[in-house]
Amino acid sequence: MGAQEPVGVSPRPVLIAYDGSELARVAIEQAGLQLAPGREALVLCVWQPSDVGFKPVSDRHFDAQQATEVHKAAQETAEHGSSLANAAGFRARPLTFEAAPTWKGIAEVAESHQASLIVLGSHRRSGIIGHLLGSVSTSVMTHSQVSVLIVHQRS
Repeated sequence: MGAQEPVGVSPRPVLIAYDGSELARVAIEQAGLQLAPGREALVLCVWQPSDVGFKPVSDRHFDAQQATEVHKAAQETAEHGSSLANAAGFRARPLTFEAAPTWKGIAEVAESHQASLIVLGSHRRSGIIGHLLGSVSTSVMTHSQVSVLIVHQRS
């Protein structure tokens, strides 16, 4: 029999990795369908100067060499993801974290916030490009002590 949360104690939060992509939006929707409504969720956008690491949701131009501008765009992206998560039934709040590589930031934030689950989309890159770029979802799953829900891109 699995461990249960004590009565009257809120379950630990779900960490949703959100990079502004369509697949990340679908991952939020799928998590909303799979998990009980009203769960606390942290919607995380991992960022890094220069090699931004996410798809900004705003059309506003920013200088990727300026950390403050990249961080502001990451905040906007996390806020957008948080609004999607709220619409999917979560009690969500946005969160940003500077890290490279991205998977390490996701795993670190999940553990530091004692998340019960990490939700992310898998872009399923294949061939030499997939091998060279690596897979954020595979790395998170391999290196994190937190359970992971991976939503795959539909064909």
